[in-house]
Amino acid sequence: MNELMYLAPEIVVVATGLVVLLAGVFLSPQSKNVLGYLATLGILAALFLTVKSFGLLTMQGFQIGYSIFSEALNVDALSQFFKLVFLAVALIVSIAAIKYNENSDHTEEFYTLMLFATFGMMIVASANDLIVLFVAFELASLATYALAGYEKQNPRSLEGAMKYFVIGSVSAALMLFGLSFVYGATGTTSIPLIAANPGLLIENPIGLVAVVLLIAGFGFKMALVPFHMWAPDTYQGSPSVVSALLAAGSKKMGFVAAFRIFIVALAALQPDWQLAFTILAVITMTFGNIVAVAQTSVKRMLAYSSLAQAGYIAMAFAVMTPVALGGGIMYALAHAFMKAGAFIAAAVVVWMVTSEKKGNLDVPDHLDSFRGLGKRMPLAALSMTVFVFALAGIPPTAGFMAKFVLFSSTIQAGMIWLAVIAILNSALSLFYYARLVKYMYFLPPEGKSVSVPFPYAAALLVAVAGVLVMGIWPDPFIKLAMEAAMVLLPL
Repeated sequence: MNELMYLAPEIVVVATGLVVLLAGVFLSPQSKNVLGYLATLGILAALFLTVKSFGLLTMQGFQIGYSIFSEALNVDALSQFFKLVFLAVALIVSIAAIKYNENSDHTEEFYTLMLFATFGMMIVASANDLIVLFVAFELASLATYALAGYEKQNPRSLEGAMKYFVIGSVSAALMLFGLSFVYGATGTTSIPLIAANPGLLIENPIGLVAVVLLIAGFGFKMALVPFHMWAPDTYQGSPSVVSALLAAGSKKMGFVAAFRIFIVALAALQPDWQLAFTILAVITMTFGNIVAVAQTSVKRMLAYSSLAQAGYIAMAFAVMTPVALGGGIMYALAHAFMKAGAFIAAAVVVWMVTSEKKGNLDVPDHLDSFRGLGKRMPLAALSMTVFVFALAGIPPTAGFMAKFVLFSSTIQAGMIWLAVIAILNSALSLFYYARLVKYMYFLPPEGKSVSVPFPYAAALLVAVAGVLVMGIWPDPFIKLAMEAAMVLLPL
């Protein structure tokens, strides 16, 4: 029973998902709006329990944490920090989806899939065993595959979901193949035991094969080039609220799993995977920013921008100092608020265009749909401005603080060339972000003023608050990120 107490946030999320699913059976489509509020309350409760758990970890020791269920799961500073990331994204998506699912027959299905995906991500964050990690990975992935194709009448949604599913299945196979090689070389699936016997991997040539396969498998989840091909079509075709979950949540699941696998379990093979991640980080951030410049679909632009952001976070694997790892972990939380908020802002514009039945209905998120948004929907325009400037690293935002910690740690580690490439990429990104701001504020509007629906407005305000609080008051977030980073490094 005591062990279950450490999984209280996960239990609340699963219980909420089951209650929403069962309640939806007995409600009419007009009454199902209450399910969104119920899901939001469940996520808030899980968020409260996760924050409260940091107090328990302080007594035990942040780096030690609690190993439960025969050490299959570990509740420590790293797992709890990423649970904050996943729950923050789920909260923003849950609030916004209240309007998206208004009067829908399938509201309970949407929220159940979203909550189960969040549960899978949370278990991945705590996974201390290869089998548990893979099963949790697939639980989250299967739920997000269905969410990506949620709009069954939308060909773009179905296309994006199919690409996501097919490429995701291949990546899962590669990942499982790599994990099986690690097991074959070490004779165990326990991450601590694998880390405790480094000689078994170094002496066996199969260890290098495992690294190659795992980089490919995790590269898909993290959307690193060249494993990114699914991301632009999936993010553009999926409902915007689902794109927010994928870009801001699912991608971070890949990073926390990669932190555990590569930095802890495969520490003995660090020279091999560190070089690979360095190359992937440079290629990903550069490719993402260059291609984003040419996009006229805002969601597609945000998708390529998300690739670039993944490249920045991947720098933590290249630098491998405590501060760099802390910067990468902090960037994961900052990116969650920035990217989730940006996709919700895009969702507001898509809702406006489709409800008015004006503009380019085939591509409702086209740049032209944002013309004069500052006058038509001031809240949406201002929120989007905050998010894109944060993504570009403009102070005083979360993006600036996270980039400052990450880039400065890269310079301190002597990798000045990598920091210069990252800074130049940030400068390049400002071009297409500023172009969007120009459309919103400096071009004449094409229609009357429209009020932002309350659920969308609330979700935007939560995301804006996260971006600004992390930027103006970064100390507690930096401290938590640094404590989480210490879990990955030997005592």
